Amino acid sequence: MTFTSSARVPTGKASRYLQQLCKHWSRNLAVEFTEQKGGVIFPRNARGADWPGDATLLMQAHDDGLECRLEASAAGQLEALKGAVARHIDRFAFREAPLTFNWQDMPNTRDQSEPARP
Repeated sequence: MTFTSSARVPTGKASRYLQQLCKHWSRNLAVEFTEQKGGVIFPRNARGADWPGDATLLMQAHDDGLECRLEASAAGQLEALKGAVARHIDRFAFREAPLTFNWQDMPNTRDQSEPARP
């Protein structure tokens, strides 16, 4: 199962926050980013956790906000990462924090490698 949630965070400094967050997490995590797009992989066993699989954060900077999409392997992993992403971005956006993170959970989807259940 994949647990997914998205938020569009209103800010005029989306590219700046995206780059700061990616640079910060690149010290310990697999990260790829440009000025407009970023991706972070959170290993299933990060910080002593034991989730079923890795999680990902995909970000897209827009003129009026930062689009964030989380995909996780468990509901608890998704909830923990929502908080971690919001706290970290707010730390970089301290002059305008707290930013609004209106997370929208998507229906759970079955991983293509997972067998169908009757």
